[in-house]
Amino acid sequence: MLLSIAFWLLVSLIGFWILLGPTTKVLRALWEIIIQIYDRKTIDLRTKFGEWAVVTGSTDGIGKAYAKELAIRNMNLILISRNLEKLESTKQEILLINPKIEIKIITADFTEGENAFIKIRSHLQDISVGILVNNVGKQYEYPMYVGEVPETELWDIINVNVGATTLMTRLVIGDMQKHRRGAIVNVSSGSEFQPLPLMTVYAATKAYVKSFSEALRAEYSRYGITVQHLSPLYVNTKMNAFSHRLQVSSIFVPDAATYSRNAIAILGKMDNSTGYWAHSIQKLLALTSPVWFRTKIGQMINENLRQDYFQQKGQGKKLQ
Repeated sequence: MLLSIAFWLLVSLIGFWILLGPTTKVLRALWEIIIQIYDRKTIDLRTKFGEWAVVTGSTDGIGKAYAKELAIRNMNLILISRNLEKLESTKQEILLINPKIEIKIITADFTEGENAFIKIRSHLQDISVGILVNNVGKQYEYPMYVGEVPETELWDIINVNVGATTLMTRLVIGDMQKHRRGAIVNVSSGSEFQPLPLMTVYAATKAYVKSFSEALRAEYSRYGITVQHLSPLYVNTKMNAFSHRLQVSSIFVPDAATYSRNAIAILGKMDNSTGYWAHSIQKLLALTSPVWFRTKIGQMINENLRQDYFQQKGQGKKLQ
């Protein structure tokens, strides 16, 4: 009798958790949308987190636009990217927005692995970083099967997407812990929502960023450190230049400025978000379907984007 009761209690508990999991995800997605649309009150980032912000991958796309938003909010900036000329140009653009802030630049190529961090560490050793934006990222030139991706490109994707996020965090987390304040913003991707064929390694590195962010938050929230994880869907940036369809801005494919303006508005308010209300609507719809279905749809989309690339290159249709 007792065994029978225990069995049915266990079955009921399993059923409860099976139902609760998807429901919780959907409710969180709904909450994201509500906060992003209705809570537009800004936070004084400089007072809450500190005077200096570091932005990696800061000369293009989301990184550059996010740096401009930080400047509007009177944050001093440390811009990190590979190209010195583009860094100087970006610095001057931002100073036109807010000439009262300080801006430092660091040239670093994260594909070089450890060597890049030795240089960055020397530049940051006397600066108390209040906000770190781990934005730098690398993806495939276009949707490809794993066997088509050059080995060097796979290493670059792993070193940049996994290595840079991890080691940049390691560089600043100790000082943030000491001062018991700070924010780490990890820019991931909606590709983390499920396995993504034809962007297999890229999506896997973004799943790492999600896991890393959530574990880091559990470790350091007690020290007053905010760890925010952003998972944007398609944004009109150079990273998506393989498809002409992704180079046309719309409600669901915003430009980098629109995305960053929305994303920074929820810093200090939401720990996990797409960063943009229309992307959160897409996320809500995605989470109502099973992973296998999302994976299949993702593969179909990437197959179409792959053909876009070949058509743009004048190569016609190419199949695996």
